[in-house]
Amino acid sequence: MSLEVSLRINYAIVFVSDMANSIAFYRDVIGLTLRFESPHWTEFETEGATLALHVGEDERPAGGVPREAPGTCRTGFEVPNLDEFHARMIAHEVPCLQEPTMTFGARIAMYEDPDGMAISVGEKR
Repeated sequence: MSLEVSLRINYAIVFVSDMANSIAFYRDVIGLTLRFESPHWTEFETEGATLALHVGEDERPAGGVPREAPGTCRTGFEVPNLDEFHARMIAHEVPCLQEPTMTFGARIAMYEDPDGMAISVGEKR
């Protein structure tokens, strides 16, 4: 039996090796409108969700949140109540990589899917 939850994809992070080259590709070739740009984090306007670029790293610190290699992606979901969602994940024994925490002005938690991919879940502002 499936229990439905109000969940929406809020963003996708594409991990990149060269921020300037990737900005040029998504802006000039794909045609997305640049919302915000920095050396390590860039966002583009899209219909409904944010496409973000983040500089990737090839290493995973011992016991830490996995760092994504260039060419990989992480999805970010949005829920109305992060505490309820977190309790649900813990009840289902989903590995929690980051407890709900304030990060850059938003409450975000991070979990691991069955294949080991990190997924971020933030509370709707």
